Amino acid sequence: MIVFVTAMLLLNITPGQDMLYVIARSVAQGRAAGIASALGVGAGCFFHIFAVAFGVAELLRTVPVAYQAIRYAGAAYLIYLGVRMLLSKGVHEDAPVVQRARLDRIFLQGAVTNILNPKVALFFLAFLPQFIDPQGSAFRQTVTLGLLFDASGTLVNIAVALAASKAGAFLPARMKYVTGGVFVALGLRLAIPERV
Repeated sequence: MIVFVTAMLLLNITPGQDMLYVIARSVAQGRAAGIASALGVGAGCFFHIFAVAFGVAELLRTVPVAYQAIRYAGAAYLIYLGVRMLLSKGVHEDAPVVQRARLDRIFLQGAVTNILNPKVALFFLAFLPQFIDPQGSAFRQTVTLGLLFDASGTLVNIAVALAASKAGAFLPARMKYVTGGVFVALGLRLAIPERV
């Protein structure tokens, strides 16, 4: 659980598409718009959490060897994400351009943007199953871990919205190196079988 919490916190403080969206909204329209966008992104994550929970639980129930397949595929994907992040030029090129809108529309746009982002679905599928005990309820564990991750991410995005609305863009440029390294290290740790 310590590994999960550490990885979760590091991943949630790293700028990504969702955080860039929150920053863009906060800078363009202020604190309320930033918070609405953060809450919308958090709501959108529910879709991915439950999709992964149902899929992983069913897969592990019907094909027990699938756990190892998911584990190795997830490890490879995390290493790929880490290397890609380490080699990227920066996060600014992904910053979204936003137009002014009402708060309910901003919330909805945050949720839809998150739901339609296949990278979020792949990330949850790669990340969450790594921390599931195949002997327990895969569904319950996936939902619990997913909700913890989402709650942490939503709180971070709200903090970013508050900071960005006051100080302009709040993008720690060097965070890509920290997160890239965490992804690679986590992927390698998951790919190497534990000694019994």
